[in-house]
Formats: sequence, structure tokens, C-alpha cells
Amino acid sequence: QVQLVESGGGLVQAGGSLRLSCTASGRTFSTYDMGWYRRASGEKREFVAFASPSGRTTNYADSVKGRFTISRDNPKNTVYLQMNSLKPGDTAIYYCNSYPQSRWPWGQGTQVTVSS
Repeated sequence: QVQLVESGGGLVQAGGSLRLSCTASGRTFSTYDMGWYRRASGEKREFVAFASPSGRTTNYADSVKGRFTISRDNPKNTVYLQMNSLKPGDTAIYYCNSYPQSRWPWGQGTQVTVSS
């Protein structure tokens, strides 16, 4: 059973940056597309970004294009999300999982709060 652990969130001012990490334990995820998702308070979980197994193919939600970058380190079973030019609208709990279907139990996520 894969376990997902997200980290790297925090409180940052608008315009700032954060780098999120997600590590999978229990089984390698190197053969799967991996995605980042987020859920703002009172909202449904939404797609943020995805990376192919090699990391060479990526895609982003329109709301984060040009500001966020997804990458992965397969030997470390880790996927990253570099977030720049953060906006208050990016405030949410961020999660990772396989993409497009979430094959594994969701982790606890990591809270990102962007102040104006």
C-alpha cells in the first residue's frame, strides 16, 4: 500500500515562493503519472499539475501556468511543486497522488496560506 506524505507548505506573502515535496513510501511510483491537487476551504479538490513518469511531459491548470513547476525524482520516490508568484487565491491544502486517477489513499496534505 502506497503512503503519500506531503510537506513544504507554510505561510507566505503574496508574490513569494514555496517548494512542496511529496514522498511515496511502500512502493515505487516511477511508472505512474503523478499529479498535484489542492482543495481550498469549502471547495472541491482540484487539479493543479501533472508530470509523466519521466518528468518530460507536464501540464498545468490555467490558474497556475507560468508560476508553478512540477518535477520528480524517481529514485527518491518524490515529486515536487515549485510555486512562485503566489497569490491569495492559491491558499489551499495541497496533495499529491497518481494522475489522472487517484490510485492511492490521500495523504494529509500540506497547508499553503498566502497573505495579501
